[in-house]
Amino acid sequence: MTSFINALPGALSQGLIWGIMAIGLYITYRLLDIADLTVDGSFCTGGAVCVMLILGGCNVWVAIVVALLAGMIAGLVTGVLHTTCGIPAILAGILTQLALWSGNLAIMGMRANQTLNVNKYQVLVSMRYLSDVVKGKQPFYMYPIFTVAIGTVVIIAILYWFFGTELGCSLRATGANPNMARAQGINTNRNKVLGLMLSNGLVALSGALLTQYQGFADINMGRGAIVIGLAAVIIGEVVFGKLFKNFALKLLSISIGAIIYYVVIQAVISLSGINSNYLKLLSAVIVALFLSVPYWKNKWFAKPVKKGGASHA
Repeated sequence: MTSFINALPGALSQGLIWGIMAIGLYITYRLLDIADLTVDGSFCTGGAVCVMLILGGCNVWVAIVVALLAGMIAGLVTGVLHTTCGIPAILAGILTQLALWSGNLAIMGMRANQTLNVNKYQVLVSMRYLSDVVKGKQPFYMYPIFTVAIGTVVIIAILYWFFGTELGCSLRATGANPNMARAQGINTNRNKVLGLMLSNGLVALSGALLTQYQGFADINMGRGAIVIGLAAVIIGEVVFGKLFKNFALKLLSISIGAIIYYVVIQAVISLSGINSNYLKLLSAVIVALFLSVPYWKNKWFAKPVKKGGASHA
């Protein structure tokens, strides 16, 4: 129990960081109804770009912005393959993800990982700051949970504003009913590309933050990212679906879903002593359980529909 409590701040920090990635995934998975597998590659792209720029002496804020733009370019490639080349979205994402494997290696100087020394380079978030802030070595606003939480609120506010604009509403209409959207004169292909760019930009931003937090970028850091993102989306919808109707609150529920996911993972590892090598299996089981909840709820707890219509005397 003690080990779980000690690990809780780290789980909350990682949950918030991955929550940004999950918000990006929500744009394609829920708003555009596209299963985008690019995220497994663009997540690593964000981390690789960020770490190499910081190692090269670049300001951390500039590195984060460039990482976001790199993710948007990855989304653009997937969007062009899908809309211009007529490749199904899921295959377009796989192709981009495959290409990004070599691209990410090239970005990191053909090395599988790059280390970022917190003592030597300035970073925005770091695992070390969890203890440094408590010990008074860093100001309170450098606490990772506080820093990433503020960033998440800013991102949600920007997305809430954007999706309330005419362009944002047309993007949502594209996902809801593409045929009706086209009938209304909406360029659905452009909106799909834009949605993929926004999504992968946020995914790369999350990767950049995680690289800083853990102190290194690794070529495999994005593997299974889509599973974690889906877990956060599904958990958020299952737990807060009936409470949060506002769009901004829906985005917030996804971030909270990522936190719940990481807290559950940490609880199982700490309390059961399970080998960390089974983490992917554990993640798959948790996602499967939460994906099954809506089905079980509708099958066993839904009110039966009365046969026949109402009588009119």
